Amino acid sequence: MSIEQTLRDRSDDKCELCGAQDNLSVYEVPPVAEPNSDKSVLVCSTCDSQITSTDGVYDTNHWRCLNDSMWSQVPAVQVMAYRMLKRMNSESWAQDALDMIYLEDDVREWADSAAGDALEADEPTLDNNKAALAAGDNVVLIKDLVVKGANFTAKRGTAVRNISLTSNPLHIEGRVNGTRIVIISDYVKKM
Repeated sequence: MSIEQTLRDRSDDKCELCGAQDNLSVYEVPPVAEPNSDKSVLVCSTCDSQITSTDGVYDTNHWRCLNDSMWSQVPAVQVMAYRMLKRMNSESWAQDALDMIYLEDDVREWADSAAGDALEADEPTLDNNKAALAAGDNVVLIKDLVVKGANFTAKRGTAVRNISLTSNPLHIEGRVNGTRIVIISDYVKKM
């Protein structure tokens, strides 16, 4: 049986990411040494064009489907859901999904092996002491920050746990007083 037929049987002739039924094709989830159905997903033309896009522009409303597909039992689907959520981690719903997603250790290694393909090429995000910051790090605010629109001030010394990086290396995102805010990376130091 061909890889495509195996994927069609596995997915019930639907895109494994968004559920669309038209213009389906096989997408090999990198890195792939030898093509097989375990390292591939069946995707629609919309998902395929955005997965392979190099301009960093995504139809974020289309990708809300990942809230469902990230729970797939198929590792290749989990990896693609994780990678697309990482690409859109500046969206609050995508960051919330990333906070909830569960991947086995070997699947997470696979997902991380090419997850930041667009982000890794960019310059690193640095804290006030020029230490490189990574998603999931914990930081401390080094100055009081007035949070516009939330009517509070984030005080110096406040710990911000499990930060996420944005497409702008000068900014990070994190939760302070239960509110997700964007913070200038020069106003924090790594814990």
